[in-house]
Formats: sequence, C-alpha cells, structure tokens
Amino acid sequence: MKAIRHAMLALTLTLTGATSMTAPTPAHAQVPAQVPAQAMSIPTTAVMAILTVKAGVTREQVMAVMPDEIRQTVQLYLNGKIREWYSRADGRGVVILLNAKDVAEADAIMAGLPLGKTDLMDHEYVAIGPLLPLRLLIARP
Repeated sequence: MKAIRHAMLALTLTLTGATSMTAPTPAHAQVPAQVPAQAMSIPTTAVMAILTVKAGVTREQVMAVMPDEIRQTVQLYLNGKIREWYSRADGRGVVILLNAKDVAEADAIMAGLPLGKTDLMDHEYVAIGPLLPLRLLIARP
C-alpha cells in the first residue's frame, strides 16, 4: 500500500511538471531505496519533434515545399519511422512522435525532409520513454 501511495505521489508530480525541478522531492528521496539504480534510467523509446515555423517565414514559402513534404512524411509513416503526428493548435507547425533511438536519429530524419532542407522550421526534440513512477508499482517494499 505504501508503494502505491509513493507511486501516486510520484505520478502526480511527474504530470504536473514538478519532477523537472533540481531539488529532490520527498518522493525522489525515497525512490532509490525502493527501486534498483539500473531501473532509474529511462530508456528512449521515441522522440517527440516539435516543429515551429521560423519568424519571418511566410505561408507561401512553407506551402511551396508542402507537396514534397507531405509525400515524404507519409513515406516515413509507412516505413514505421513516424508513430503519430499532429498539427499545432497555434497553426505554427507540427508535433511528430518518431520511432527513434535518440535525438540524433530523430534530427537526421527531420533534416532529410524538404522543410528541414530549406531551413524554414525550428526543431525542438524531446526523448521520451516509459513513465518512471510506474516502476514503484512493481517495486518490492
């Protein structure tokens, strides 16, 4: 029961962004005693690419390369490199979930696309993996 309470606290902190703070929380302080050190690292299972149109780039510039961009993006999806993709709600770009082992592989994939080659977009990458606090549910007390 105590492990479940710790997992719920850690999950809540993760979902609210508190785990990105540099000072350890009580949940962080208790994790090493319950979870082996090798289980603390999060394996990268995908990379989220956040693409934003650069300042000063016009819609016409972007639309000029979109037919090729769309064809190549669909091909990446069919080849299993793209897991999911979404339009940004602000209309300034896209968010793509890539099946990549690290940020370098994701950057290479995105750089090969027409929008990457024309340097019209800013790229931000976030390596993601399994939700770490869930390990507390299977940790032995």
